[in-house]
Amino acid sequence: MLEHGGRLARAVTQHGIPRERWLDLSTGISPYAYPVPAVPAVAWHRLPEDDDGLMHAARACYAAPHLLAVPGSQAAIMALPRMRPRSRVGVISPGYNEHAHAWRQHGHDVRECPADALFERAADFDVIVLIHPNNPGGDRFRREALLALHASLASRGGWLIVDEAFIDTRPDGTLCAAACDGLIVLRSVGKFFGLAGVRAGFVASSPGLLEALRECLGPWTLSGPTRHVVKAALTDVDWQIAMRARLHEDSARLVALLTKHGLRPDGGCDLFQYCRHPDAARLHDALAARAILTRRFDDPPALRFGLPGDEAGFDRLDVALTEVLA
Repeated sequence: MLEHGGRLARAVTQHGIPRERWLDLSTGISPYAYPVPAVPAVAWHRLPEDDDGLMHAARACYAAPHLLAVPGSQAAIMALPRMRPRSRVGVISPGYNEHAHAWRQHGHDVRECPADALFERAADFDVIVLIHPNNPGGDRFRREALLALHASLASRGGWLIVDEAFIDTRPDGTLCAAACDGLIVLRSVGKFFGLAGVRAGFVASSPGLLEALRECLGPWTLSGPTRHVVKAALTDVDWQIAMRARLHEDSARLVALLTKHGLRPDGGCDLFQYCRHPDAARLHDALAARAILTRRFDDPPALRFGLPGDEAGFDRLDVALTEVLA
């Protein structure tokens, strides 16, 4: 299994610090979870049904004409490589490492490249995988450049996959409305809504590709309770507007705090900040000794900081950085 953030139980064991004392900044999940409504008993009792209004809510929320619900975008990441013959695949690097891993597992020729190289050498690939905004680097791309890249790939039967797991705070940047044959857009419910535990996401693309993906994943990809909760979240427009404003504010505050301590972010988005530092491993361990968990990267050495989520969390991070960077 690849390394990911959120390994809090492991940190508790490793450092011998009780779980309730930890400030977990190791993920890009919003610290403000959507207030889950009561789940009706029938959602537990009956098999899920497609005509429960969830897909209508998702198409309206994402402005996407064609969508497929999946058990987290991770399920699509793992399934899509099974749907192509052996291909030349370019994956953004650094990035979410499950993308390259999934394509390699299924025998594809995978090259991990910075985003600029993928755009410049598009003719070298049959499939290009981008993350927008990128995790962890925060790279953002012009809509026109993405559509031109898709057109180039699609003209040769290729695919452009755009993972938009962190785009919900800036929805104007999404490509969901443009998703079509050869353009595959992944959306996650877990990050912005703070509901990673429901394991829900959506894929936007052409009807033919979505039907093939549905056959690959099988029936009942989302449980009845999950469908009920996700439908409520996707239709609560007032909550979404208020949360975007709150996350914009918290993100700016985190940037200012890190910059004050000489860790000016090299990238990020409204849910996390990415700081390259030659001594990232030591800083990660020193913060963990103070029960603050960050996500460490080794190539290049860097730390990713999620949002603290409350006043006490910001204060703790401020004090800890003062100590470990003294």
